[in-house]
Parts: sequence; C-alpha cells; structure tokens
Amino acid sequence: MSNTKITVETEVSAPVSKVWENWTGPEHIKQWCSASDDWHVPSATNDLKTGGEFHTRMEAKDGSFGFDFGGIYDEVKSNERIAYTMGDGRQVEVTFEKLGDQTKIVEVFDAEQQNSIDMQRGGWQSILDNFKRYTEAN
Repeated sequence: MSNTKITVETEVSAPVSKVWENWTGPEHIKQWCSASDDWHVPSATNDLKTGGEFHTRMEAKDGSFGFDFGGIYDEVKSNERIAYTMGDGRQVEVTFEKLGDQTKIVEVFDAEQQNSIDMQRGGWQSILDNFKRYTEAN
C-alpha cells in the first residue's frame, strides 16, 4: 500500500545559503518551527549528514500539549536537498531551488492516518510560512 504524498511550498526572498542555514541550524529552528504563535520549540538538535539524526521538541506555550518530531537523514546535499525518514517510518523530501535572489522550497511528505490531508497540509504549510517570515526578517 503506497502512502499519500502531500506537497507544500514557498518562495523565500533570500539567497539559498541563508535559507539553508536557517533551515538546518538548531538555533534558527527554535525560532521558526511552529505552526502558530501559541506554540514554541524549546529544544532542537541536528546532526546534518546522511545517517545523522535530528530532534525537535514542539510544545504549546501554555504547557497543555507537546510532541517530539524527529528522524534520520537519508540524504543531505548542501543547499539543494534533504531527504529523511521520520520516527514513524514516513518519508520527507525537501528541495531548495535558487531562483535569482530568491529560494524556492518544496516539501513532499507521506501523509499520516490520524488527521485529514487538508489538516496536515495546512499545518506543514503554516510552519513553512513561519520559516519564510523568520528568514526574510532576519
């Protein structure tokens, strides 16, 4: 049985080197990796290499809920592509495409079974939009 793939994307007004640094640096991840202002990331680690692991703790600011997001990198091509497998076995591919002085980011990920496709797409897109705002402001 094949998983449903969901795609989200954005264009960031920043060079790919800055986009890559903000996407992969734990100090940056803690600033942008949330879908709404009432959530935050108290901790993030990232061993950015094929076979390396990453871990991001996401929590509601009021302490009512939290979860761990993480996985193992299947492929890392600096400033171009990241592929990883999440802890539950789902796969994700993120590509970074230089478009002049902008960078296009496309994320394709396997859907999970608990939430609707629209809810998952909306959540991942919100995080991507937050990344865009953070990167363009800093």
